Amino acid sequence: MTAIIVGMLVGITIGIGAFTFVYARGGSYLTNDPVACANCHVMNEQYDGWVKSSHRLVAVCNDCHTPHNVLGKYATKALNGFLHSYAFTTGDFAEPIRITDRNRRITEDACRHCHHDLVLQIDHHKSASPLLCIRCHTGVGHMELANIGSIPQKDKNR
Repeated sequence: MTAIIVGMLVGITIGIGAFTFVYARGGSYLTNDPVACANCHVMNEQYDGWVKSSHRLVAVCNDCHTPHNVLGKYATKALNGFLHSYAFTTGDFAEPIRITDRNRRITEDACRHCHHDLVLQIDHHKSASPLLCIRCHTGVGHMELANIGSIPQKDKNR
């Protein structure tokens, strides 16, 4: 009798998980297609900003928001997928959405990966605080969202 109950619980769990995966278009998150990032309405502005940016010609979401190795990429996608699913299911997230410190570091590393030669020249200048690409280039990937969830730029008129 115990085996039947355990089997039913396992079957129900797998069934609910499979339904949720299909309903949430889970397979699309395993690709590099930027449209997958806009499956949730809270990402529409980010997607629209990327479409208008110059980076759309050379980079997709994963190029900037996941590490540049297979294990790191899919570990980040799995962690973010779980956290995003939880947040969107419970409604426990800020709008507009904000980038986490961990994902901000990944994005900074991505900038440095693709623009390695330029960054080496900039890093020769010593400063009290580290020079971060996304401090000055806040809107590169998401044009109209330049200051959402980022460090505000100083007034350029001063």
